[in-house]
Amino acid sequence: MGLKIGIVGLPNVGKSTIFNALTRTQNAESANYPFCTIEPNKAIVPVPDVRLAKLLEIGKSRKTVQATVEFVDIAGLVKGASRGEGLGNKFLANIREVDAILHVVRCFDDPDVVHVEGSVDPVRDVEIIETELLLADLESIERRVENLTRLARANKDVRPELTAAIGLKEHIEAGGTVASYPQRDALDLQPTLQAMQFLTDKKTIYGANVDEATVTADDAVVGELRSHAHSRGAEVVRICGQMEAELAGLSDGEREEFLASYGISSSGLDRIVRLGYETLGLISFFTVGPTELHAWTVRQGCNAQKAAGEIHTDFERGFIRAQVIKYADFVRLNGEAACKAAGLAGMEGKEYVVEDGDIIHFLFNL
Repeated sequence: MGLKIGIVGLPNVGKSTIFNALTRTQNAESANYPFCTIEPNKAIVPVPDVRLAKLLEIGKSRKTVQATVEFVDIAGLVKGASRGEGLGNKFLANIREVDAILHVVRCFDDPDVVHVEGSVDPVRDVEIIETELLLADLESIERRVENLTRLARANKDVRPELTAAIGLKEHIEAGGTVASYPQRDALDLQPTLQAMQFLTDKKTIYGANVDEATVTADDAVVGELRSHAHSRGAEVVRICGQMEAELAGLSDGEREEFLASYGISSSGLDRIVRLGYETLGLISFFTVGPTELHAWTVRQGCNAQKAAGEIHTDFERGFIRAQVIKYADFVRLNGEAACKAAGLAGMEGKEYVVEDGDIIHFLFNL
């Protein structure tokens, strides 16, 4: 499975600049005016994982395939977007397709870069976007309640879902997000959640777009954003669009040297992907062979049979068992053969819960 992160925010906060830098491409036009992004730009980028270098050194694989993240640069929303203002509902629809949201918030002041609201105020800017998403969800749940009400007249089996949907509607009307609804995990509500893909049910990471002076520590402006994010149960990543743009053209060695000069150990991409994985409860397991070293992404709690299906549906359908070696053992003993000799290559059944870093060889029979 892949991870799809949608980059959202007000116009002209640096979304496209960050998109270009994160993906090391120039697919998104950057300009000093609102709505320079009209169609959502998409790019698939590899997930940085320091464990791959060590596995490659030991396994001597001829090819390395990293896990990937798809970034989607979604055009800037404005106040009234849920009613069609700016570029309207088209971009709210784009957000429904992503797994998580990177909400870019401008936290730097620059008189040469126009702010659509006239001043830098991160909490105000966040609340504008959140209000538009909430209004869009209110419209969605109202439609759902209307449809369920009509169906329930003829089919009493629909009534429990209708009751659950009405409860969610009342919560949204009171200003609550779908994610914060106390009965969000209720069984009767799940068909509605799956059908509607509510915008305020998405996991959110706030990206504080800062200048170089603030890249290593919060100032008062970033502190305000962080307090607001924590009230939403979300995290903030400081990212300097200007710095990331400079990093995009450097070699790996030059990037490390550049980051070290600022006292930073990882780029904005690394931190966003890592936090995205944590936020969505994702982990990686590996397959290691002479032909290919491959990182695969699954959700925490995934069993071995489901993990096999990430490689190929035939692996899942014909699953017999899985040989599992822990990453630490593989590295410490320098490979599979030594792990087998030490009794550290366990044979697991289909219900084995995959752990982050597991090196797995699947046995299957069609």
